[in-house]
Order: sequence, then structure tokens, then C-alpha cells
Amino acid sequence: MSLYSFDGQGLKMMILGSTNLLARHKLEIDSLNVFPVPDGDTGNNMYLTLLAAAKEVQNIETTHIGDVAEVAAQACLMGARGNSGVILSQLVRGFAKALAGKEKANALEVVEALEEGAHLAYQAVMNPVEGTMLTVMRRSAEAARNAVLRNYDLLRVMIITLREARVALSETPELLPVLKEAGVVDAGGRGYVIILEGIISIIKRAEDISLLMDFAARQEDKYAKGVVRELDAEIHFTYCTEFLVKGSNIPLDTLRHELVPYGDCLMVVGSEQVAKVHIHSNHPGLVLESCLNYGSIHEVAIHNMKEQSKQFTKEPTAEKEFGIVTVGTGEGIIDIMNSLGADAVVVGGQTMNPSTEEIVRAIQGVNAKGILVLPNNKNIILAAEQASNMISNKEVRVIPTRTIPQGLSALLVQNPMGSLEENYQHMCEATESIKTGEVTKAVRETTNNGKKIQQGDLIGLAEGSIVAVGKDLVQVLIEMLNNMLEEDHSLVTLYYGAEIADQADKIMDEVQNNFQDVDFELHYGGQPLYYFILSVE
Repeated sequence: MSLYSFDGQGLKMMILGSTNLLARHKLEIDSLNVFPVPDGDTGNNMYLTLLAAAKEVQNIETTHIGDVAEVAAQACLMGARGNSGVILSQLVRGFAKALAGKEKANALEVVEALEEGAHLAYQAVMNPVEGTMLTVMRRSAEAARNAVLRNYDLLRVMIITLREARVALSETPELLPVLKEAGVVDAGGRGYVIILEGIISIIKRAEDISLLMDFAARQEDKYAKGVVRELDAEIHFTYCTEFLVKGSNIPLDTLRHELVPYGDCLMVVGSEQVAKVHIHSNHPGLVLESCLNYGSIHEVAIHNMKEQSKQFTKEPTAEKEFGIVTVGTGEGIIDIMNSLGADAVVVGGQTMNPSTEEIVRAIQGVNAKGILVLPNNKNIILAAEQASNMISNKEVRVIPTRTIPQGLSALLVQNPMGSLEENYQHMCEATESIKTGEVTKAVRETTNNGKKIQQGDLIGLAEGSIVAVGKDLVQVLIEMLNNMLEEDHSLVTLYYGAEIADQADKIMDEVQNNFQDVDFELHYGGQPLYYFILSVE
């Protein structure tokens, strides 16, 4: 049966169908990590990002496709995890932008949405690289444009779109030699192909709608815990108030300005059609009444924070000039971050990238005029930058730390008496002198950098490149340090994981015997997956 247009209900089903399919394939996508390390998380990040949209669109009654697309875009924006999730959120943002104000969409309008999504996705990345999911998005959108010139049947157009996406995906190893050497295609591109397959399954009605997942049940427990430590503060505003404002030409900046006097922790995000408001206030009624000037109020949630948080009985803490939000995992790593002055630690790292919303919540929870954010993982930097752009009541700067040692080095040089800008500059400089090493176990057979790697081998990574492979942990550490150490290096700091807590001292002693001119320090990190994370300076 031909399909020439569909409404918001159809878009809901497409989102649900794609989320379903991503859930089934996320482990496969995760396994496409270039390195054979046990922390591939592209599939899980894309799934959790789209899951946020699936959960939200199920709760709205409108059948206008523009409204559904906007809710999905906002949910993806807040739920985005990792680079792949942020890129996916921009794709959905492009859909919402192209479909804004429409009740239904035809094939041509869907093609325009695909093109706008690909365009915004490229804009989200500072230095776009071909051979990634960006290439798959762009080429499939180009194929969709050519297809719609010949036929307005949406199913035909999407099948041609999917066909080109698969071809583009298969060619990613030719564009990125590291993919070719590892014998894999781009993981994000594979995730995008799965999403297109989910859309087509709904158009064909191949998906059993009655069996769509219980999304709340599928939410993974390890993401339930966000900030593990925040700055204690007296609650000055009793009611946490959240709601949506729906209208036309909503002036977001004006709305923010008008709501500032009513409380703190203000967040106003969204578009001219749908804005999400979050504020802590003593007068939620006045907040709602003010917003009624710009549209209708929906999904109101008001919580009495004093009742929920009676444990906050300390003297109020004065607002600081700047605070620090950092990301980390492992009880030892988190304790070290706390001891070095982090105001909030968001639980996350390899395999568990925090969402944009979790980072926003941590930033808003720190009682400071400005915030420095340390992502400490290359796959979290985009989400941190996206979070910083959503904050209107604080100055937020993201220090692009790519590893835990870089983040700890930055924390070490902070000056509580200095300004936000001074600390930003000093902390950025501190990361430049740190080299990071990691030791983990290979989860599959592959070839990388000319090295044959078997499943179960120990592998040592120096600055993200595999430089050592073997069966013995001490020998892998020695080989990795031989690659990393230079004449001016004098200190190696090792953070050991929970798996080797009873062996760490002995291992360090054996390694240190091979480097008599270098000082070694050993700390408990408790991080999962990695036997050692180390810094050289």
C-alpha cells in the first residue's frame, strides 16, 4: 500500500519502532568499536537518546507532526549521551525545524527534514570527519532527494534512502583507515541504518505495535544515579516547578528574563513553539501565570523540596564565584575528585556516558555564579558543551578534558581565590603536560597499528593508541611506559581498578624496578573495565 503523508501519530510509531530496533541491536553496535576494548557504547548511547524521545512522545495527545517532532527533539536534546547521542539529537532537531507548524508531512517534507537533520548534525561537530555516521546521514539524505524527484510514495523513498545508507556504511572503512584495519564499519553509521530500518518497519506495519517495549522498565539501572556529591546548601526556594509552554513565537530570552525574579536554578529551553521551564520558586503560581502570557501550560510538576530534602539543615553556604562539575566513575576516582575540590561529580565515563540533562542538573545544583565543567572523556565533551549552552543564569565553561588524569591534573591547579577565567586558562594549560595510559582486556580478535590482537589479550593504550599487547600485566605496563616516557618525565601515577586491588602493590613494585629514575605513586581508582589508568608527567 502506498503512503503519501502521515501525521504525528505516525511519527510517534516511527520513533517507537526505531527505539525498539535499537534496543535489539545496541550490543551489536557497541561491538563495532575500533579498539577491541570492553567499553564500546555507541549503540547504548544512541538507544538511550532515542529512548528519551520515545518516552516523551507516548505522553502527548496531539496528532500534529510538528508538535510531536518538537517534543521528540527536546527530549533527545536533554537525553543525549555521548558524541553519537548528541549527533542524533541534532538530526531530530533538524526534523523538528523542518516540520514545525505542520499537521502532516509528505515525502518531500520528510526529505527536507532528513536534509536539515544532516546539516545540523554536521554543524554540531567542530571538525566533521568523513567515514562516520555524518557521512551516512548526508549520503542517505542526498539519495532521498533524488528519489522524491521521481516518486512521492514515502515507502519507496525511504527504501531508497535506506539502500544508500547501507552502501555508505559499507564504504566507511575506505574513508577511515582505522576502521579498515580493525575490520569494522562505523558504529554510529550502523545505528543510523537501524533507525531507518525501524522507520520502514512501521511504514510497512511489520512491527507489532502491541508489543512495543515498556520503556521505563528498559531504562538501565546504572544510569539512575546521577550526581554523587553536590555542594550542600540551604533551600531558599521551596518548590521545584517544571512544565511545558506551548504557543507560537514564544520569546525564550524574554521569558527567561521575566522568570529570573521568581527563584533560582532557572532553565528555559526549547523553541518558539514549545518551551520547557524549570525553576525553584516560592511562588509557582506566579511563575505559571507569567508563562500563560505566551501560551498554554502542559505537564506541570511541582515538588516541595523541603519535604523531600529535610536532611539539608546546615547553615546556608554563600554563593561562590565559580564551582566545578566533573565526570568520573569508580569510588576511588570519585573520592579523589571530591578531595581536590569538585563541587559535583556526575557518575559516568566509559560505557556510561551521562546525559545532557544530568550535566545540566549538576551545573544548576552548584551554588556558584560560574561553573567549570570537566568531561574527562572524549565522548562526553559534546554533551557537556550542549549542556553549557542551556544554562542562562550562570557562566559555564567546558574544559575539554579527554581523560581522567587530565581532569585530575586540572583540579590540582585550581585556585579558589581566582576568577573563573583565570582558572579556566590555568586548568586548560595543566592538561597539556599530561600523558594518559590505560590497560584493559581485548574483547575480540582484531588487528590494530600492525599488532595482532586475540580476544582476552591485555592491551596497553598510550594517548588512545594501542602500543602494547600481551598476556602478562607487568610486561604490558612496562612496554607501554617505554613508549610513553621521555627524558623530562619524572612521575608516573597509577590508579588501579577494583579487579586487581589485591595485586596492585606488587605489580607497581615490579614495574618500578624497571624505571629507577622515575617516581611512582599508586592510588585506588576502583574504575570498571580498566586494570590501570595512569598518567605520565
